[in-house]
Amino acid sequence: MISKTLLFFDLWHVQMQSRFRILSSEWIRPVRAQRRHPCDIGSELDVLSQLPCLPRSSPVHRFRLYPSTMRYLNLANNYATKADHSKKSKFGDLPLSTTGPINCALSGTSLLNTPYLNKGSAFPPDERREFNLTGLLPQGVQTLEQQCKRAYEQYSSRHDDLAKNTFLASLKDQNEVLYYKLLQLHLDEMMSIIYTPTEGDAIQNYSRLFRRPEGCYLNIRDPDHVHHNLAQWGNPEDIDYIVVSDGEEILGIGDQGVGGILISVAKLVLTTLCAGVHPNRTLPVVLDCGTDNKELLDDELYLGLKEKRVRGEEYAKFVDTFVQSARKLYPKAYIHFEDFGLTNARKILDRYRPDFACFNDDVQGTGCVTLAAILSGLHVSKQKLKDLRMVVFGAGSAGLGIADQVRDAIATEGNMSHEGAAKQIWLIDKSGLLTSETEGVTDAQKIFAKDASEWKDKDADLLSVIKEVRPNVLVGTSTKPGAFTEDVIRAIAEHHERPIVLPLSNPTRLHEAKPEDILKWTDGKALVATGSPFPPVKGPWGKDGSEITINVGECNNSVVFPGIGLGCVLSRAKHLTDRMLVAAVEGVSSLSPVLKDSTAPLLPDVDSVRDVSVCIARNVIQAAVKDGEATQEGIPEKEEDLEEWIREQMWDPVYRPLKKVDLEGATREARGELKKAGTVHRVGHT
Repeated sequence: MISKTLLFFDLWHVQMQSRFRILSSEWIRPVRAQRRHPCDIGSELDVLSQLPCLPRSSPVHRFRLYPSTMRYLNLANNYATKADHSKKSKFGDLPLSTTGPINCALSGTSLLNTPYLNKGSAFPPDERREFNLTGLLPQGVQTLEQQCKRAYEQYSSRHDDLAKNTFLASLKDQNEVLYYKLLQLHLDEMMSIIYTPTEGDAIQNYSRLFRRPEGCYLNIRDPDHVHHNLAQWGNPEDIDYIVVSDGEEILGIGDQGVGGILISVAKLVLTTLCAGVHPNRTLPVVLDCGTDNKELLDDELYLGLKEKRVRGEEYAKFVDTFVQSARKLYPKAYIHFEDFGLTNARKILDRYRPDFACFNDDVQGTGCVTLAAILSGLHVSKQKLKDLRMVVFGAGSAGLGIADQVRDAIATEGNMSHEGAAKQIWLIDKSGLLTSETEGVTDAQKIFAKDASEWKDKDADLLSVIKEVRPNVLVGTSTKPGAFTEDVIRAIAEHHERPIVLPLSNPTRLHEAKPEDILKWTDGKALVATGSPFPPVKGPWGKDGSEITINVGECNNSVVFPGIGLGCVLSRAKHLTDRMLVAAVEGVSSLSPVLKDSTAPLLPDVDSVRDVSVCIARNVIQAAVKDGEATQEGIPEKEEDLEEWIREQMWDPVYRPLKKVDLEGATREARGELKKAGTVHRVGHT
């Protein structure tokens, strides 16, 4: 009975999930001023008149609520709104404004049922009256912090991770601000719930957990309606960021068909959470091309196209139909390709990268975050990219993406050809070292294939290659647990004081080695980062054999891809160039904790990810300007100004005041139509 009650509450608790904010940091700077009587409005406005507007990142300032002083509150609220408009940002009109009141043409239950406008119990009394909410909410007015406390208690009452994931998804459908604020407060704890590994469980159970659709579903058997279906989601200026997946290779769990929509949703959640991309200016898309997952095909509840996955020319044409329609409808949107199969991921990226700003997280994101870890490790070992000799064990999309990114960085830093840079990298797959005679080598792998004649009389297994090559970096993307044996690790440590070892396969059970073993076999000298979270490792590796604790870094793409996307969105980049990616990597690496403490992780923690995203976006924008790729006008030249310009356009989960407007002539935002399909009149088939 209790579980049924909790499930029901998941669906309806929005009315009890909000907060009361009178004046926030979006309008005024907190001031410690001696106040007279609380009803003395003049004295309060004397203080208010001295308060300049601040960027949204400023600390929150609240006024006390006195039951008899509603006139004072309304006047103060109106003053704050006026101040927001009378004193503009020093940058003038920012391209993407995220502050000030929101026009609203909705009222009553329609307003409560619109997630990005709903405040639930946090609607202040004046808004309750103005928007016909009296009688629809409990009497108590609460703060966002109080709502988060209640929501966290509800979250904690769920007994398994999948139930927690489902609870959060339900909360997102009801109150976006509360959802993102809760995640922001508990990011370290909840990251594994909203992303890997728990999101993988949710995707596997998509058709059984389905409650309501989210995003755009495009069916390969209905290509004539792709343009029409995409057109329903907004006007050309409404969409900044699109994530699209065909669901073929999801989070290490393989083909999940139409369930791939959830990975598009999850990536956009992280983009908002980690980089402040406005949640209502994003669009998750799934390309339903069938599935080769027999379990899904045999499941009567499966919601996707029930046939074998379509491939070849028909598939390529369908993808192109999507891309061309998206580009025509939303010409400024940045397109993020996610979890396509190995062959298609590479082909699609190579096909469209010369045409517009696009990104593949499995190829480029994994490569960027791994390169950042490598650069940090090289700094500790006092080496440079020209000194790098890297073995990648696992030549799939992730391993190849890492090899590509490292090769590009070597070429850029050393002003050399890609072919020359590739000579510093060795790829090993299940058949051994890739050579010119290896069967089935793809076009993308060929540049890394070694001359077979040089290895004619040599073994090409992992241990033999390490002994022959003497690499200072070893990367694992093989999903082969235990592949990095003690012999392998000791062999790489034999010739390098601080070898860099990165077992990146996911999930945890597929890691090539455990950090504690790697550190034990190298006497605590290896620089380690993993593909999943691992606890700190203790060992007798300090001075005079004293015990120290080494914190293991995580190569989490979420540290990198949101900032890259933010930089492209704000600069309106025409393309995402190699220079822009290298600049992003340098931004992450410059913030590595290990630069200050040799026992610290190689990469920044997710708790600091918004600051990391600002640094990445700054570097990406600067590189875009230098490459002539930035089309946005008014980008500040000074680094400090640029960072402030970026922060002022990052969305934060705060309740903004609502301004009543007439329904006739109201914007789509005011009508509550953002992220709702079928509300745009300009739909068609071309």
